[in-house]
Amino acid sequence: MQTLHFHHVGIPVPEKMAEMSYNKALKLYSTGYFENPYGIEWMYFDSDNSLPDIIKTKPHVAYKVDDLSAAIKGKTIILAPESPAEGVTIAFIMDGINLIELLQFDQPENTIWPHPNKFTI
Repeated sequence: MQTLHFHHVGIPVPEKMAEMSYNKALKLYSTGYFENPYGIEWMYFDSDNSLPDIIKTKPHVAYKVDDLSAAIKGKTIILAPESPAEGVTIAFIMDGINLIELLQFDQPENTIWPHPNKFTI
C-alpha cells in the first residue's frame, strides 16, 4: 500500500454561502480550500451537476497519492479517474462508510492552484 498524504476535507452544503466562488466547468460553488490554511472545503452543487449524488451529499476526506491507478485497484469506485484541471487526476472511492477522494498530481500543486494561504505538506 502506498502512502496517503492528507489534502482536504470536502463538505457539501444545502445552500450557497456568501463567500463562495463559482466554477462553471465543474458546476459548483466552493469556499474554504484556498481561503484558510486547514484544507476544509465547503461545496454547493448546481442542480444539473452530473457527479454521483453521494459526492454531492456526503462529506469526504481527500488524500494525495503517487499512483492513482494502484490506489484505486480493488476498491469500490464511485467516480472513475478524471482530470478537473491540467496536471491533476482524481477519483472517488468508498471504503466502508467512508467517501474518499484520491488525487494524483503530475506537477507541483502550487503550479496548478496557486494560493498564498494554502498550507503545504
